[in-house]
Order: sequence, then C-alpha cells, then structure tokens
Amino acid sequence: MIKAVFFDFVGTLLSKESEAVTHLKIMEEVLKNANAEINTKQLLEEYDHLTKEEFSKLAGKPYKPIRIIEVEITERLAKKYNFEVPEDFWQIHLKMHQLYGKLYPEVVETLKELRKRGYHVGLITDSDNDYLRAHLEALGIFDLFDSITTSEEAGFFKPHPKVFETALKKAGVKGEEAVYVGDNPLKDCVGARQVDMISILLDKTGEKRELWGECEFIISDLKEVLDIVSEI
Repeated sequence: MIKAVFFDFVGTLLSKESEAVTHLKIMEEVLKNANAEINTKQLLEEYDHLTKEEFSKLAGKPYKPIRIIEVEITERLAKKYNFEVPEDFWQIHLKMHQLYGKLYPEVVETLKELRKRGYHVGLITDSDNDYLRAHLEALGIFDLFDSITTSEEAGFFKPHPKVFETALKKAGVKGEEAVYVGDNPLKDCVGARQVDMISILLDKTGEKRELWGECEFIISDLKEVLDIVSEI
C-alpha cells in the first residue's frame, strides 16, 4: 500500500521553460553594467553547458553548496570574457528565480488532491536550503509539502541512497510504501529504486525514451500520478 508520494523539483514541478527564462534574466543582470566580450544569449549557452557538466560529475557525490558551484562557474566565464561578477550574484540568482519561476499547470491541483486523499506529500531535490525555501514560498507551495529533503540536508547529491533514505525516515514509511516522481531517469529513477521506492518518470515530450527502462512508470502529466498510486 502506498503511503507517501515524493517529487523532484526542477523539471518536475518547476517548468523547464521558466528555468530557461530565469537563467537568461540572471545573465542579463550579470552583464547589465559590464563591457563584456560576449552577449547575454552566448553567455547563457556557456553557463548552461558548464553547469550541466558540473552537476553530472557531482551526481551521487558528497554535497557541495550549489551557490558555490554557480559562483565558480560564473567567475570562470567572467575571466574568459572580461567582466566582473556582481558581489550580490547569489541574491540576484534568488531574486530572478522568485520573479520568473513558474510551475507546470497541473502541479497545485495534483499536490492538493494527494494530500486530500491522505498521502504524505514530500519533496526530494538537489538544492541549497535557502534557494529552495525562497523559491517555494514565492510559488506559494511551501505549505503543500509534509516534508522537504534537500541534498544539503542529506549531505549527498542524488542518486545517492542517503538522500532518499532521509526522506523516507522523515515520512515514517518504508521504500516499498512510497513512490518518487522525477524527470531524470538516471538520478531520480535509479536513486528511488535503490531504496525500493516505485519510480515514476515525468517525460512531457518523450525525449527520454531511450532511458525509459530505468523507470517503472512513464507519465506526461503529473495528474497521472493520482491514478497510479490509487491502483498500486
């Protein structure tokens, strides 16, 4: 019997489209008063490439503050393209996420319905605590979770089992009594299955088809979670 439903955050609840807008706005702020040798869109492309590369290397490894990772990458680009990183870079980062972050349309309805049905609703995400809280409060969904577990708290990045074990302990449930919904087959599905959680992949466009085998259920809309948990 399923007692708890856990979700990833970015790309699962928070739309990828809004993340792209947010990152562009961050780069605009970074270059606002700079005479840089690169334009905003080019800077964003390099920034996104480097962050994706860095987080791939850190998958399953001990936690490193994301604010430090982001600053280090921006400083590398600043040195390469001759501009100064604003002293309040992390505050800019938080503010832009608060202003431009958007949820997928079905998120609030799905979370509320799960709680109405009596499930423990939790969040498990690779995040710094301050970033996540500021973002959830700005989106108005902080109070829709019974528990929140971050990589900062667990001390490791997904798919390390410690992240999922920490969340299960908070909820007071066993792995087989929980499902985890995420958008990354290798981090979310693999991590969940290591602790016997049922894995659900959100793949809105079918672009991750080649990795569907890592997950037990594939959905394109979060509302499908409601049917899955009621049928298991």
